[in-house]
Amino acid sequence: MEGLTHEGKTFEKVTYQGKTISKREFERCTFRGCDFSGSNFSQNRFTDCTFIGCNLAMLKLNRTTLSHVVFQGCKLTGVNFSECEEVLFTVQFEGSLLDYASFVNRKMAKTKFIRCSLKSADFSNANLAQAVFDDADLSGAVFSHTNLSVADLSTAFNFEIDPVLNTISKAKFSQYGLQGLLTKYNLQVV
Repeated sequence: MEGLTHEGKTFEKVTYQGKTISKREFERCTFRGCDFSGSNFSQNRFTDCTFIGCNLAMLKLNRTTLSHVVFQGCKLTGVNFSECEEVLFTVQFEGSLLDYASFVNRKMAKTKFIRCSLKSADFSNANLAQAVFDDADLSGAVFSHTNLSVADLSTAFNFEIDPVLNTISKAKFSQYGLQGLLTKYNLQVV
């Protein structure tokens, strides 16, 4: 990965665990089957990039720009997306493992989480208006002062969302998901 700017490149099966890559630009690049677990990717810029089947667990992204980045079938356990640059932050996740990831204070309107595990992920103070949680496991996920207005959680499961502490106006829930909205009231939905 030498050089400071990479355009339209495909990186396949690159193993770069626990290393540091910084001050690089990746535009329209594809990362396939790479292992960057425990690495430090701080101060990089990723634009229109796709990560497919990559291990990015515990990846550090301090002051990194993620603009129109798609993660498909990736392991992103423990990644703190709150450290990314706010400007242009647009991501999408499909079939990915995001357990213990942090999205605190992120503006992520219309973000899609498709078939993802988001166990114990933290969405405190995040803007997830119009976000889609399609077949997403939200067991233990933290929603505190989170904007979920018009979000689609109709196929999400295992969530607990306090309607008093979060904005859920016009959000979509299935009848089976209603229990996750009533947990604090200690009611039994049958």
